[in-house]
Amino acid sequence: MDPRPTPSTLPPGATPLGAQGCWFWSAQANDVDTLARAQPWWHLHYEQLSPGTFDGHVRHAQLPGLRLVEESSGRALRQRGDLGHDSYGFAMPLKPAAAAIFNGQRTPHHAIMVGRSDELDLCTPDDFALIGAVVDRSLLAPLWERMYQKPLARWLEQQLVVPARPAAADALRALHLEAMARVHAADVPLTESTALLQLRDAILIEWIETLPESVDTSELPTAAARKRIVDRACALMLSAPDEPLSMLEVCRRIGTSRRKLNYCFQDVLGTSPVKYLRAVRLNGVRRELRGGKAAVQDIAARWGFWHLGQFSLDYKRQFGELPSTTLRAARAATG
Repeated sequence: MDPRPTPSTLPPGATPLGAQGCWFWSAQANDVDTLARAQPWWHLHYEQLSPGTFDGHVRHAQLPGLRLVEESSGRALRQRGDLGHDSYGFAMPLKPAAAAIFNGQRTPHHAIMVGRSDELDLCTPDDFALIGAVVDRSLLAPLWERMYQKPLARWLEQQLVVPARPAAADALRALHLEAMARVHAADVPLTESTALLQLRDAILIEWIETLPESVDTSELPTAAARKRIVDRACALMLSAPDEPLSMLEVCRRIGTSRRKLNYCFQDVLGTSPVKYLRAVRLNGVRRELRGGKAAVQDIAARWGFWHLGQFSLDYKRQFGELPSTTLRAARAATG
């Protein structure tokens, strides 16, 4: 894992800005693991859920106590991980698309994903883009108190999808993208830390003011219960990937019906248990192939693929290339 940053740390490939610990960074990748591992100081794990060649882009602008994000992907993903303790995240779809699912909750176009940033679980559809902000509690709490004359809302300790007024959401998207572009182009006096602080405060206040005045958390227990079923099923299905359990056996062990299990998977991950398990196993094979240290058939067997012809077809459908091509490229890259 990457070490936690110090105020003077500059991530590899980042462009320094005008204050200590402030920088701009961007990356493009054709592999989900490359994109997940590259994001500075965050510990992320991505799975490619939908078939096709992957192409992902991400940009980060680190300001004092606040990181601005813009991310896009052509393929459906499950993103899990830790964006830092003692911080809160805000995110919003950038353009109309099928709904993302945040912590088991559907996220329409004019909605905000908000809450603690230490247990991310986000499923995104094909051709999805988002903007986001991750803010330190030490910055958010006093600003919240000045704006509302009361302590930080307790519901921020959850992970929620909340509605935003359409006009406010559109204004926020425009301001966020403008701020990212200005930082990237350095067309504000970013050699002065005061300018960075003013930019930071403007965009953070806009995010806060786009939140609704009141938040209904009554559906959280139901969403959490469905997610617990899915998490238990996933752990069970992947406990022995070389010998995948049947869905009936999974249902028996966790004490639910197949119909309910399918419903929970569709609601939490946007796919069926069978499709999710196959995608995760194929992702596992791809990870090992990119290590370049074992034969295709050995890796495939470790992940429960015993019919190599069908496995090769499934792999090519999922990632746009044969497993042997992935292995050759990995070995060529390592010499």
